[in-house]
Amino acid sequence: MALDDQLCFALYAASRAMTARYRPMLEELGLTYPQYLVMMLLWEEDQQTVGQLGQRLALDSGTLSPLLKRLTAAGLVSRHRRVEDERSVAIVLTDAGRVLRDKAFAISQDMICALDLGVDEFSDLKQTLNLLTHRVNEAPRGS
Repeated sequence: MALDDQLCFALYAASRAMTARYRPMLEELGLTYPQYLVMMLLWEEDQQTVGQLGQRLALDSGTLSPLLKRLTAAGLVSRHRRVEDERSVAIVLTDAGRVLRDKAFAISQDMICALDLGVDEFSDLKQTLNLLTHRVNEAPRGS
């Protein structure tokens, strides 16, 4: 039961190492890593609801709402009630949020280079991690 033999610890250490590597590059953009993830989703598809963002990121509204408030205060997104359903809030990129996309794209490229993985290795690793996530989410919970 050595810690270094545990898959959970290897994933935890890898996740911390990745976010630590991102941190200085994201600080130049004025973003935290979770804010960066939200922005990435909005760059993929603008005008998403808080619920859609939360579902994609596996974050509850208690975690996501303060993060979105900070992005709004930074002038990167705006929030407004949807006309078709006033119970939900739409998150929309501002012009400043759209401009940030090109700078953020460079970060992704830098990270891909820093990992020094071939295209197939990168694809295999991502596929394995996605499969792991799926299996963990679908596995029966212990009592």
